[in-house]
Amino acid sequence: MLPSGSILSTLAAQHPLGGLSVQPQSRQQPAGVPTAPPRREPFPAWSAIDEAKKKADAFGKEAAREYDVASKKAQDKAGKIEPWSPKYYAACTFGGLLACGLTHTAVTPLDLIKCRRQVDSKLYQSNMQAYHKIRAAEGLRGVVTGWGPTFFGYSAQGAFKYGGYEFFKKFYSDLVGQERASRWKTSIYLTASASAELIADVALCPFESVKVRMQTTIPPDIRGTFSGISSVVSKEGVAGLYKGLYPLWGRQIPYTMMKFASFETIVEAIYHNLPGQKSDYNKGAQTAVAFSGGYLAGILCAVVSHPADVMVSKLNANRQAGEAFGAAMSRIYGDIGFRGLWNGLPVRIVMIGTLTGLQWMMYDVLCYDSFKIFMGLPTTGGTGEKKKGH
Repeated sequence: MLPSGSILSTLAAQHPLGGLSVQPQSRQQPAGVPTAPPRREPFPAWSAIDEAKKKADAFGKEAAREYDVASKKAQDKAGKIEPWSPKYYAACTFGGLLACGLTHTAVTPLDLIKCRRQVDSKLYQSNMQAYHKIRAAEGLRGVVTGWGPTFFGYSAQGAFKYGGYEFFKKFYSDLVGQERASRWKTSIYLTASASAELIADVALCPFESVKVRMQTTIPPDIRGTFSGISSVVSKEGVAGLYKGLYPLWGRQIPYTMMKFASFETIVEAIYHNLPGQKSDYNKGAQTAVAFSGGYLAGILCAVVSHPADVMVSKLNANRQAGEAFGAAMSRIYGDIGFRGLWNGLPVRIVMIGTLTGLQWMMYDVLCYDSFKIFMGLPTTGGTGEKKKGH
């Protein structure tokens, strides 16, 4: 004899999976007999995940809507920014100032360790040991030694570098004509970035000179940025601030050429291998592509510019008063040899990879690509031409 539906309903409530209802075999529920309680989900966590996904999607849509509203307000307030107009260059210059100044300042502890290991490779056995030794001897403030000249110097450099790059890219494109510029675009990127960096380093050099002296003297005999500049000028004249300019050009110009040309090329290659065109992708996707391209470019930059970076540190720390540039270079190279030019490369790869990734995320992504997107300007990478086969 089979139990009735009401008995089955009662027993089902005690089911170990939390009240799975057991239905009688295809029988009509007799009239007047109460119906079984509704079936409960055996795994309530699944429904919680679905609910979380729905909330995340709703939050994302709301954030995108707020972004679009803020973007429209910013564009309305700033007025229409025409590409290649003075307002356009001003926007790019301001973005460069923020990106380079803030990101270089953020990695000051790594830069401090890198400079000291370049000047004396036996000073620390590892980066962690260096950090602990500096922390113990000089306190927490000692770990960020040189942040002041770093901030001011790289803010100035970033303004001239990024604003200048946009200017010279347009200048050289117009000079050779649009058809040739399209064919020679990598050469345009290289020439424009080199021209911009040549000027940017003149602004950077006095601050870099003070920074290196501050970081490589233990304990530092220079405590402030502008007091340090005054001290150098009083002892060595204005020329003392620029005695590392040639090796700075040797470091920064290849670095910047690699940074911009490889970034543009990598980003274009990524879009070329993606379905559709660049314009088909939303702001988030364009940001992700720009960050990826910038991070890969940063690794290449570190290797290309490292020997000159070592020489910059050595010259600012060890160049003797009145010593000619060529004589100083020969003496230092005789002391350290070819192998010595690569001192501190691992820490610099970490530093520059992090630095350049942050810059493309913060400036060329948040302040440059996303800033351009936010302000309704054309973004970096991609030609905008339709790809064959898409």
